[in-house]
Order: sequence, then structure tokens, then C-alpha cells
Amino acid sequence: MMAAKVKKGDQVVVIAGKDKGKKGEVLRVLPQDSRVVVQGVNVLTKHSKPSMTSQGGLVKQEGAIHVSNVALIDPKTSNATRVGFKTLEDGRKVRIARRSGEQIDR
Repeated sequence: MMAAKVKKGDQVVVIAGKDKGKKGEVLRVLPQDSRVVVQGVNVLTKHSKPSMTSQGGLVKQEGAIHVSNVALIDPKTSNATRVGFKTLEDGRKVRIARRSGEQIDR
């Protein structure tokens, strides 16, 4: 399996689509579909029936968007950046921001 360039908890910016320019945190990654769910992006309105636990009505929730439509936010400059990989001296493989060379994984 290929190493993930975007992981849960990452700060990303949407670079294409109706929510272009919005920033948010990755809530879920769906690697089998190459999609991510980003907080506050692609908000869908779902109609839910009342049940024993919930009242029902209109529920707003985030939909998945394709991973190619998001870019990681550079920790140094707060701009969109591509992701590269580097192996440290201790053998760990970490993600780096291509724009600034800053290490993303701690």
C-alpha cells in the first residue's frame, strides 16, 4: 500500500470545486475511494426520520471529496503545499512540505 499523503487530523485547504479556498481539518480518510471528509466542506443536508433516539428533521453533515481536490497546509507559511517523503537517520519515514521543506509529522 502507498503511504498516505493526507491523514486524519491534518489541516487542509480545498483547491478545486464549489468549496475552493475553504480550510478545515480532515475528519476521516477513505483510502479505498481516494476520498477525505473535511470539517465544514461539502456540507450536505440529509432528511432523517424520527426514531427512539433522534428527533428527526434536517441534519447537516459533511460529504466526502476527492483527495486530489485538497492540499495540505504548510506548517511554516500557512499556504497550500505538496507532500514529499524523507527517511530520517533513525529509520522513520516522515512527510515533508515541498514548499518550505518543513517536517509535517512529529
